[in-house]
Amino acid sequence: MTRATSAVARVRRAVFARHANPWSAWTRWATTPLILVPVWRRSWRDAGWVSVWFALNPVIFGKPADDSAWSTRAMLGEEQWIMARPRDAALLVNLAGGAATAIALLNARRRRLGPTVIATAVAMALTMGYWALMVRYLDRRR
Repeated sequence: MTRATSAVARVRRAVFARHANPWSAWTRWATTPLILVPVWRRSWRDAGWVSVWFALNPVIFGKPADDSAWSTRAMLGEEQWIMARPRDAALLVNLAGGAATAIALLNARRRRLGPTVIATAVAMALTMGYWALMVRYLDRRR
């Protein structure tokens, strides 16, 4: 492992160690609709605030006391999954969630409330499915 690769691995591990805190995972999930606000309002200022929140969220909470929480296990599984990069059902669910988010953003741009809300709900539900797959992934690897 090169020095740069090692540094990236240490940073990733440090971020995931804190993002595994249930407060980090759940607040990030619950605030997913915030990404639509700057698009809907056409506001770069709003985009700045939302970007700051999503950049800080994974690191502002401390490390969890243990890994018993479902969301903690989902984040730890995701870290391992990202490293392994398997082509599995989780990849498809993640891609579908990304597509639903893109549809939500497109509808927010057009200011179509109903389709925006539906696509956002679908994206958030797919995130829950993805987390469930990450928990299973972690459990299989232990």
